[in-house]
Formats: sequence, C-alpha cells, structure tokens
Amino acid sequence: MVTENLTLGLVLVLLGGLLQGSFMLPMKYTREWKWENVWLVFSATAYLILPWLIAYLTVPRLGDVLSGTSSRTLVQTIALGLGWGVGALTFGLGVDYLGLALGFAIILGLTAAIGTLVPLLVLSPESLGGTPGLMILIGIAIIIAGISVCSWAGNLKEQALAGGGRSVTGNEPRSYALGLLFCILSGILSPFGNLGFAFGSEVSEVALAMGTSEHYAANPLWALLTLPLFFCNAGFSLYLLSRSGAFSRFSTAPAHYYLLAASMGAMWIGGMATYGSGANKLGEAGASVGWAILMSSMVIFANLWGVLTGEWAGAGKKPLRVMGLGVFLLIIAIFVIGFSRA
Repeated sequence: MVTENLTLGLVLVLLGGLLQGSFMLPMKYTREWKWENVWLVFSATAYLILPWLIAYLTVPRLGDVLSGTSSRTLVQTIALGLGWGVGALTFGLGVDYLGLALGFAIILGLTAAIGTLVPLLVLSPESLGGTPGLMILIGIAIIIAGISVCSWAGNLKEQALAGGGRSVTGNEPRSYALGLLFCILSGILSPFGNLGFAFGSEVSEVALAMGTSEHYAANPLWALLTLPLFFCNAGFSLYLLSRSGAFSRFSTAPAHYYLLAASMGAMWIGGMATYGSGANKLGEAGASVGWAILMSSMVIFANLWGVLTGEWAGAGKKPLRVMGLGVFLLIIAIFVIGFSRA
C-alpha cells in the first residue's frame, strides 16, 4: 500500500508538471490580444473562479473548514499567497520577455531550490539524514545543473536568432536585462506558493477532519493561496489595459480567445491541484520532494513545447544539443529524487 501510494503520488506530481509546463502554450495563439488582455482572463480563471469552484464542489462544509482554521494560519497563508502573487506576475512578464524555454529555466531554477529546501529544513530536517536525504540533496543539485544548462541553451538560441520584439508594458524593444530581472524576482517569490502549501497544512488537516477526501484536502488551501494572486495579477492587468487602451480588443478579437485564455487557467490550477494531491502521498517531506519533481518536469515539458512550436527554429544544432543535455539531467534528477522515497 505504501509503495502504491508513492507511485501514485509520483505520477500525480508528474501530471501536475505536464499541466504547469503547458499552461502558457495557448498564449501563442492569441496574437490579436495584448499580454494584459490574456493575463486578465487567465488570472480570473486560474486564481479566482476555478480554485473556489473546485473547493466548493469537493470540500464538504467549506465554510466550517475555513472558520475552524486558526487565524494565524489563515493570515500566514494569505501573506505567502501575496508574495506568490508578485512572483506569478513577474513570471508572466519574464517569460514574455525571454521566451518560454529560457524564462522557465531561470525562474524555475531558483524556485526549485528555494521551494524544496526551505520546507525540508523547517518541517522535516531529519529527512536530510541517511541515504534518502543524500539522494534528495544530489537530486536538487542535478536539478539546478539541468536548469542552468537549459538556461544556457536558451541564451545560445537568443544569440543565434538575435531577435527583437516588443515588451508587454509598452512599445520599447524587449530588453534581455529587464527580462532577466523579472525572472530572478519571480524565482525568489514564486516558491512562496509551495511555502504556503507546506506551512498552511492545517487547512488540509481541518478539511480531512471534517470529512473531505484525501484527494481533495488541499483544495481549500489552494483557494486561499490563489486569492492574493488574483488581486495582484488582475490589478496589474487592468492598469496596463487602461494605459494601453486595449480594452476594446476584448470585443474585437475572436471569441475563441476567451477559451484559450481560460484553458491556460484550467491547466494552471489543474496542475497545482494534482501536485498537491500527489505531494500528500509522498510522506513527511512530500512538499519538498514533490516540488523538486514538479519543477523538473515543468522545465522538461516547457522546453519540449518550445521546440514543437518553433521557438528554436533557425537557432542551429548546438542550442538544441545543449538543451537536450539539460533535459536529460532533469530526467535523471526526477529518478534520483523519486528513488529517495522508495
């Protein structure tokens, strides 16, 4: 039974990585909208509508669960969600500036290290002892190496293509340095989501005690964590819309743009919910082990989508070979960390 739970947990986390690594893909097909048009619809879907709808449908006595959670946990969860909100905002900007593959690599390198180590050190430092702990640390090191190699590949691609572009916040050409700054800031703040998941576990425990299925116990926690994300991202999107005058594009763009932006939100929250369910099956260090695997698989799938959608076309063979090496290292890291739970 333990082995079956671990296997199911790993599968669910990998599925979460597939969804999270793919959620930006529909944005490539909304060219008649500006970034802020897409991001407003995405934010409303991913951070507000779907999390609370899912929680309402899957958690009996949702109101009692929230009222039964200590105010300290609720405030801490909202605060960490606010940091995550800023990280999510700069994530969208960073990926738009540097591209799907390179943006993901830089952001997730920092996110993987911080989001894995902090919960491990605070909540279950004993997990670092012995062979399992050593395998986790080796796996994290391989993840950082793999993401760094993917980032190098992305830089080689940018040099080969030497492409210009426009930023999402105005008419100036895209700046690699500004995009890098957005990505680093996002990488530092984005792990706040996993910290909120790890340190807000009381919400899930109360939900379990009130009859919620183990598979859905994390859903009210995600609903709380994503609420600040909505206000951060929707607020900034509205600011950009008012500045650019792009509100009119909501009425002139094809109707399927709304479905594409909403599908981004569905994949995003679906990935987080699936990760949460899987991490809960990986033991005391599940929030750390699961997060490391989630980050690795996200980079793998994001890079694959980048290749399949033509981001690397014309860049030559060297960037692709380097990227392939990075993906290979990330796959090895997933196996190493997965075996640490065996």
